[in-house]
Amino acid sequence: MCGILGYSGRFDAKALERGLECITHRGPDDSGVLIYANAGIGLGHRRLSIIELSPLGHQPMVDATSGVAIIFNGEIYNFRELRRDLEARGHAFRSHSDTEVILHLYLERGEAMLPMLNGIFALAVWDPRSRTTLVARDALGVKPLYFARLAHGVAYGSEIKALLHLTPECRELDPEALRRYLTFLWCPGEGTPLKGVRKLDPGTSMLLRDGRVERTDCWYRLPVFRGVRPDLDAHAAASGTLDALRTAVHRQLVSDVPVGAFLSGGLDSSAIVALAREQSPNIRCFTIDTGGALNPGDADDLPYAQRVAKHLGVPIAVIRVEPTRMAGELEKMVRQLDEPLADFAALNVFSICGLAREQGMKVLLSGAGGDDLFTGYRRHTAASVQHFWSWMPAMLRRGLERTASRLDQRRGLSRRMTKLFHGAGLNGDRRLASYFEWAPPEHINGLFAEGLRTTLAGSRSTEPLERFLGALPPSVGSVDRMLALEQRFFLADHNLTYTDKMSMAVSVEVRVPFLDLDLVEFAARIPASVKQRGRIGKWPLKRAMESMLPHDVIYRPKAGFGVPLRRWVREDFRPMIGDLLSPTATSRRGLFDPAAVTRLIEANAQGRIDASYTILSLLCIEIWCRAYIDR
Repeated sequence: MCGILGYSGRFDAKALERGLECITHRGPDDSGVLIYANAGIGLGHRRLSIIELSPLGHQPMVDATSGVAIIFNGEIYNFRELRRDLEARGHAFRSHSDTEVILHLYLERGEAMLPMLNGIFALAVWDPRSRTTLVARDALGVKPLYFARLAHGVAYGSEIKALLHLTPECRELDPEALRRYLTFLWCPGEGTPLKGVRKLDPGTSMLLRDGRVERTDCWYRLPVFRGVRPDLDAHAAASGTLDALRTAVHRQLVSDVPVGAFLSGGLDSSAIVALAREQSPNIRCFTIDTGGALNPGDADDLPYAQRVAKHLGVPIAVIRVEPTRMAGELEKMVRQLDEPLADFAALNVFSICGLAREQGMKVLLSGAGGDDLFTGYRRHTAASVQHFWSWMPAMLRRGLERTASRLDQRRGLSRRMTKLFHGAGLNGDRRLASYFEWAPPEHINGLFAEGLRTTLAGSRSTEPLERFLGALPPSVGSVDRMLALEQRFFLADHNLTYTDKMSMAVSVEVRVPFLDLDLVEFAARIPASVKQRGRIGKWPLKRAMESMLPHDVIYRPKAGFGVPLRRWVREDFRPMIGDLLSPTATSRRGLFDPAAVTRLIEANAQGRIDASYTILSLLCIEIWCRAYIDR
């Protein structure tokens, strides 16, 4: 796992070196730069040594015969099988690295190599023979990749902070993207806070030539787009899930350094550890003690994590995090994330990975993705009864939504009722997309300064999600449509983004066995009615793990990482809110209406609305602007 930064066009080679320096955390073990001045090509790499620890794994890596060069961030889990096939075809290797396998596979197959890679990656291959650079991102978007298209060339990299060294002119804010951060707490689609900086979509490649994008190709499409039919019965779904997950976990243990694991005590991480210990009996596990940083009524994960560790006979290390410390690390979190993602779960990843790194671990397995393949969130339960909403008159549905929105938002039950009926007046795909919203569109739109409100008036934050759903075959049901949204947007643009940024901040690689491509393909064959059985989500996985994990761990209620944000906004964050969101600061920034922001903060304090996450998002945007725009 590493960091990459490169360009095609007219850029400052010294700026490339400075950009690499600011992402040393992604690769403290080694670095390399290649500049082909006559071709206008720059390739930069920071290395975290995981496979092939010797200097033979150094990047950029160049093929001596063709001159083809590669920079690569990630891991290819089937590289040994690919290597054997290439050796049979006459290829000779100098190292044992997966990077060299990709290089030779490109020499053999060109761009057609991409679907053959089962792994997580962001890469660039410079081919002097065609004067092109192939830039590509893995199928599910586990590894981030940003790019900027300018008049004098195209630059790309693993983090925005590095990319801005090459493209300092790309500092104009994107109001539409900012509205999406406020609406969802993250930004679905290719947008970033900056108009000139985009995210390369998962499963997508760009071909660059002479400082321009010659073409963009989608090399991977989710199974639901390719007509994969859900044809498995309940027994085949459960047994096949166990086999496919076991293969994925064992495959992702490949490493020349020790591999550990997250263990929250939830089903997903517990299943990963249970299967990993078959190959690594003493796999070291890591979890967090939030020290009371929970909402009232939330279940504490720590006893479950300790119970699973004892049941499986594996060591577990615990890091205790005090609530006041978490609240005080908001600014650090936003700066590291590169984007104003308003989710304190990112600090959970940072703390656990920091503990693992202190104990000499470079690689951790994560349970991320289980909910997005097999269901598990409340919105999946809601999607499973979507057809019932269609029978209810729209006027009645809108009335329920209005009534629920007027409940006292200081009570947890009232907030859940408001969330349940949010979007009830909408139909079909628009209602599915609305489940990801944290605040009604009218609340969000009213926060913007008058000029920006006019600019944004003709569009909706949910448009990327609705457009994506509109391309799905009409025969795909509500639950599978929701899962497709999870896999394309919620994972790549939120969960995986903060997991990568916060783990790499302490030089730890996180692997996600649930997103192994073979497992993704298998899960697509499980009918929605088997995945979501009434109120029981993730049924095939739960059934598959019954012989390996305690029953109360498998069937415990879903528990998120619930910090007491509402109390923090009312108490701990008051000085910060008074500073960053004061009328003076808001007016100076020019993005939001100072009076509207003040009304929002007051209404939240009085319990008339639940706007804690919207206020957090406003804080994150202002912190981000001070770190990335003002400086």
